[in-house]
Amino acid sequence: MIESKKQLNETLCFEKNLYFNNSFFCWLRKKITLDEEYVIYKYIKYLRISDYYFKKNWILHSIYRRKKNIWGERTGISISRDNIGKGLRIWHYGSIIINGNAKIGENCQLHGNNCIGNKGLMRDDEVPTIGNNVDIGVGAVVLGKVYVADDIKIGANAVVTKSFYEKGITIAGIPAVKISD
Repeated sequence: MIESKKQLNETLCFEKNLYFNNSFFCWLRKKITLDEEYVIYKYIKYLRISDYYFKKNWILHSIYRRKKNIWGERTGISISRDNIGKGLRIWHYGSIIINGNAKIGENCQLHGNNCIGNKGLMRDDEVPTIGNNVDIGVGAVVLGKVYVADDIKIGANAVVTKSFYEKGITIAGIPAVKISD
């Protein structure tokens, strides 16, 4: 959870740099053309701001949550507040759904059409925990009470239904298995 205005600004600045390479002209060009990266960043920006206001000001929280939901409808992205660390990078929008109880570490990358959630059970504790620097390929899903260690790459269309504790490996397949170190 983002606790202070300073932490919010640091997170927004860090994530803005992920999408626009610290370039005003890159940001301006993508804003004018409503580029995919600009639209995704707007969603993430409102996600972070609504997270900041969650316990501080319910009116501002509601306003920014609504803005996040509007951009979410445009992009097909649905992420609840306070479950993703700093440095979220989404490469393509379209059907990205993250359960509100899942926990995702810092510098996670999603390549589109991803689902991180439960197996259809109505239990809050049956959700994934994903470490830092995890790269989740196009169409990959992570389901159930699983743990994915730091620095893991999850291949395209993989279905992760069991935990992987070894750091820095690549997993792929249905169901996902370790394919390389």
